[in-house]
Amino acid sequence: MEQNAFSEGVALGGLRDQSEIKLLICYLIKALGRPLSRGQINEILQEYPVANYFEVNQAMSELVKNGTVVSELQNDEEVLSLTPRMALDVETIERSLPRTIREKAVAAALQVLTRERIKRESRVEVTALSPGYHVTFTIIDADTELMKLTVYVADARQIEVVKRNFYDHAVDLYSDVISVLTVE
Repeated sequence: MEQNAFSEGVALGGLRDQSEIKLLICYLIKALGRPLSRGQINEILQEYPVANYFEVNQAMSELVKNGTVVSELQNDEEVLSLTPRMALDVETIERSLPRTIREKAVAAALQVLTRERIKRESRVEVTALSPGYHVTFTIIDADTELMKLTVYVADARQIEVVKRNFYDHAVDLYSDVISVLTVE
């Protein structure tokens, strides 16, 4: 297949053809069964660097321009969804994408969407100390505060690391703490 896309920052085996990138975007929307924002699509495809960031943005713009996907506002954010015709087409042509790319993209999508849900359903508060910081993580379910954990970190860089790891592993953290505390 002709490589007509920038490949900077693309992992080995990633997509370097503009038409494949467009197809992968459509496949993701179809596989997840819901519209995705441009930011979500970018984050998903950069989680495992499957395609070049600039190529992904160009592909999204072209998909909207040619009517393959529909752009609409939801909660003040632009989201992309497939047209009914394209949804059917994706089913028949998705196999032209490598299986590993499809699997990586869906795994990344689930991780990104889970991280977003946890960000909405939890709180992270930072309190400056001298020296260092306290970072307090609160896991909330509906109106119930399930767990609150405060840790000490030495610098601002560590704050970002522990926040990202919390968002990526909040469910595991909660489960592990409950498991350790309830063993008889």
